[in-house]
Amino acid sequence: MNLHDKLHILRELFDSDRLIEVISTLGKNKSRTMLTAFGIFWGIFMLILLLGGGMGLEKLLMNNFSGFSSNAAIIVPQTTALPYKGYDKGRDWHLAMGDVLGMKHYLSEAENITPVCFNYVTGRNGKHTASVTLKGIKPDYLRIEEQKIKFGRSLNDNDIKTGRKVCVIGKNVWTQLFPDGSNPCGKYIEAGGVYFEVVGVDVRSSNIGLGGRAENSVIVPLPVMQRIYNTGGRVDMICITGRKGVTMATMENRIREYLYHAHSIAPSDNEAMTYFNMETFFQMFQNLFHGINILVWLIGIGTVLSGVIGVTNIMLVSIRERTVELGIRRAIGAKPRDIVAQILMESGVMTITAGLSGITAAVAILAFAEPMIQKSSDTTATFQIPFSFALGAAIALLVLGLLAGIFPSLRALTIRPVDAMRDE
Repeated sequence: MNLHDKLHILRELFDSDRLIEVISTLGKNKSRTMLTAFGIFWGIFMLILLLGGGMGLEKLLMNNFSGFSSNAAIIVPQTTALPYKGYDKGRDWHLAMGDVLGMKHYLSEAENITPVCFNYVTGRNGKHTASVTLKGIKPDYLRIEEQKIKFGRSLNDNDIKTGRKVCVIGKNVWTQLFPDGSNPCGKYIEAGGVYFEVVGVDVRSSNIGLGGRAENSVIVPLPVMQRIYNTGGRVDMICITGRKGVTMATMENRIREYLYHAHSIAPSDNEAMTYFNMETFFQMFQNLFHGINILVWLIGIGTVLSGVIGVTNIMLVSIRERTVELGIRRAIGAKPRDIVAQILMESGVMTITAGLSGITAAVAILAFAEPMIQKSSDTTATFQIPFSFALGAAIALLVLGLLAGIFPSLRALTIRPVDAMRDE
């Protein structure tokens, strides 16, 4: 087939009279056409539905860790499990500000090392109360757990230097202590028997937080909290982030080595300290969804291809049934390119119509389910595929439909008029 014939076939594919003829031909056997098209419809429908649902679920779960650094590690002291240097097992030990300063000199691969203190208290504003986590931090902690400020500001270095009794409150604390939804900045709340001036409102939602969820936190300057509870230099945990290219897993042994030596803990005592590696946690989720996406693609593409093969088989059956018709066409002057264009258009129309119906149905179901899922989970996640993906899927379906008609069209070209007359 030369270039001129190929161009003629392309022109025929977009001819309106040809389209009417194709629709009429497909409509002669509605049951067979519908069942064949359903294979294409179901394949693309499941692919789009699973992909959109998978992307939405990933965003939904990752929203639970919103604002939290993905390359952070959390250090929390525990009870020793081994005797060491005259100390019995079962000894409690505590982190201190000296550990923070020491690790900053010892761990050159660490980008940020910041201490945290917390306590669970009751917050009050007049007759309104709320159970809150009073959390003492330094401003560099905001590199670990990023805030989303609606009113006011975050804590700054000046708050630390002056020791002001100021705070940033979480979303739930704001709604419970200020139910009218007004700007609380400049007003005072009581937390743990101490009055703090509200300087900011953090409306970030997250199911992960150090010492408690961000929504229920009252963030205050660390020196103020240490002075209130007379803890001296003791802190409840230390948070660390690594420099670019440094994994938190490689730092664990050096961190344990330093702290165990500083606090006389047996080097082999793995239970004396909890090292919570957020980097590993995030990587686990990413690998999980990567595997899910691969599985979805395999299932969807396999189903679509099986539908395309079904189109090819049905077109072969149709050609065998239309032997007389195709032979007569050849006898009265139809050229091979006309026959090819006819068969390709039939398979293309069937595939693209079923495919677009599947895409539309899947998008409609995702659009219907999205607001209900967001409302039940109280978070934002998009359960829709990008428009570019839908457009690419439609083009791919058209190509597959044309490919599905190639073999049947070649089979149709082998029909000779004399054979058609003999079958008649």
